This record gives sequence, structure tokens and C-alpha cells, in this order.
Amino acid sequence: MAELSGNLLQIAFFLYLGATITFSVSVTGRKWRNRQGEMSGNKWGVIGYIFAILGSLFSIGYFLTRWSVAGHAPVSNMYEYMTFFGIAIGIAFVILFAIYRSNYLGMFTMPIVMLIIAYASMFPGEISPLIPALQSNWLTIHVITVALGQGILTIGMAAGLIYLIRSIDFTKTSKQTIAMEITLYAMLSLVGYILIGSIFNAAGYEASFSYINENAEEATMVYPMPAFVGPNEGTLLTEGALSPAINAPAIIRANDLNTVIWSMLTGLVLYFLLRLIFRKKVGAILQPLLRRVSLQAVDEISYRAIAIGFPVFTLGGLVFAMIWAQYAWTRFWGWDPKEVWALITFLFYAAYLHLRLSKGWHGERSAWLCVIGFGIIMFNLVFVNLVIAGLHSYA
Repeated sequence: MAELSGNLLQIAFFLYLGATITFSVSVTGRKWRNRQGEMSGNKWGVIGYIFAILGSLFSIGYFLTRWSVAGHAPVSNMYEYMTFFGIAIGIAFVILFAIYRSNYLGMFTMPIVMLIIAYASMFPGEISPLIPALQSNWLTIHVITVALGQGILTIGMAAGLIYLIRSIDFTKTSKQTIAMEITLYAMLSLVGYILIGSIFNAAGYEASFSYINENAEEATMVYPMPAFVGPNEGTLLTEGALSPAINAPAIIRANDLNTVIWSMLTGLVLYFLLRLIFRKKVGAILQPLLRRVSLQAVDEISYRAIAIGFPVFTLGGLVFAMIWAQYAWTRFWGWDPKEVWALITFLFYAAYLHLRLSKGWHGERSAWLCVIGFGIIMFNLVFVNLVIAGLHSYA
């Protein structure tokens, strides 16, 4: 059953790839699209949507099959959560596409789903029993609802990103172009993590350190990549491995911080390679694909996605999370790093809706808030989840 679960996820991944290709053809192939590049009269858009639906069905099959094998919802570690996050984005897209029929949204969303699932695959995928704090139905309700909420919010980001790439003047250097290039570089860093992690994994690289953890106890930490940053009071145990330049404090998970640094450096290399090959900003490379986008339509999609995703995230990230915290740790709130950033995410999207509805923040300003909100989500999932030690460090 475990093998079946993995096979279903692989099939889903290739179906999402098929959706990416067909949505891209529907937008870029002049022979097959209508004036707006939308689904009407466009068979490639229909095929892309069918691929997306099948991808979601197979990924749900993976989720249910793995659940039956593990005996608990497969959302209890980084591999499982990030995989389900990608699945949630795919499900949210299938629902919203049925309403708005935007092939452009498919062209941008499907690669994000693939990227998230590929990112998840870099973490250990073994099924393991839950620690006592996680043995609660409230954990299942809390985490699944959070992932679904974040998945819907991600659709808002994709629509906002389309709006910005379509509307920004990349022939000039401005705050908007710099901010967009930084955003695209951050996405390339995620690609960089998958690329560099796969290279070192294929090479069989591993380095061990003894160190003093946050509980002032001696422990061992394994690095999957050469160390720029070592653990607290760390001693290298692997002969021939790279010695770190500095050591991190005990509250920092140094091996994960080191991986983040490698990802950022690889993303920087990828970014400058694209600039060198195309001789233009990365945003300007994508902009010609979006000439026929209706800015009003993608602005509406981004707002609707946030309006739906925000209450779902609030239920999962705050209400259900506090109920689970009371069950697991006998307190509703404890200012753990993950709890703090869940609150920051809630406040940010609440501010977005307030500015949109009360202050008339539409268009570019609204789109930037959608992109920044997704940045907060990813910072919480990647940096806070991995690097900062806390009660949620099991993830």
C-alpha cells in the first residue's frame, strides 16, 4: 500500500506536468487560442483542466492510501505537509477555474503545484508513528484546514503575480521591477534547493557534527550539504568534509539554515544565468506570454481567492490550532515561533481585506499584497518551520 501511495503521487505529478504544458500551449499557441487566451473555443485549455482534475484525483488517492497505511492523517512531518499543501493548491485551482475559466491562471498555478510537491520530495518520506502530542483528531482537523486555506490563498498569489508581470514596465528600473525580480529570484531559490539537494543526494554527501542543543545536551547533527554554518559548539566528525566558517546559536537548526543558504546561492546562479541567456529581466521574459490577460479579471480572481482562503486559514491556523494546543500542551497560546507567524499571517490578510474593501486598494497595490502574503506563508513553512527551534520543530 505504501508503494501504491507513492505511485499515485508520481502519476499526479506527471498529470500536473501535462496540465502545465497544455495550459501553456493554450496561451502561447496562436492557432489554438481565442483573442483572450481563455477556455472558450480552446481545446487545449479544456485538456489542461482535465489533466488538473485527474492530477487532483490521483493526489487525493495518494493521501487516502497513505492515511490507511500510517493509521493517521499524513500531515505530521515536512514531507507529508508540503505534499498536501501542493495537493491543496491543485484542488483550489480546480474549483476556481470552474468559475473563472482562466488558462493563464493554469499556466502559473500548475508549475507551483509541481514545485511544492518536488520540494516536499527532498525531505524524508518514511512513515513513522506519531509522538504523543500529535495523537489527536484535532491535529488532523487543524493541519488539513490550514493547508486548504493556504492552498486557496496561493491561488490569490498566482493571480496577483500574473497581474504584476503583465502591468509592470520592465524597460525601466523602478521599485516595482526590483521588487518583482526579487520575488522571482525567491521562486528560483526554491528550484535551486531541489536542484542542489538532488545533486548532493546523488553524490551521497553527508557530514556529521556533535554539538550542544537548545537543552544544553550533547547531540549529533547530520548535514546533507557542505557546511557554511555549523551547529552550536559543533565538532566535525566526518573526515574530509568542509569545516564551517561560523557556528549558529543553539536556538537555530544549523543544518537547515545551511540548506537555506545553499538554496539562495543556487537560486542566485539560476537567476543570473537567465539574465545572461535572455539579456533581459526575468519578469520581462514572462511578460510577452501575458499580453492578452484581462487585468480586471485576474484582479477579481486574486481578491475572491483571498476572500475564500482567509476564513478557512483562520479556522485552521488559529481556532482549531488553539483547541489542539490546549489538548497537547494544556494552553491555548504560548507564543511559539509558528504560533506567532500564524498570527502575523492572519493579521496581514485581515489588513488586505480591510484595505481592499474600505480603502479601495485594487489593482497593483492589491496584487502586491497577495504576493507578499504568500511570501509570509512560505517564510513560515520554510524558515520558521525548519531553522528556528520550537514546539513545532518535529516538522
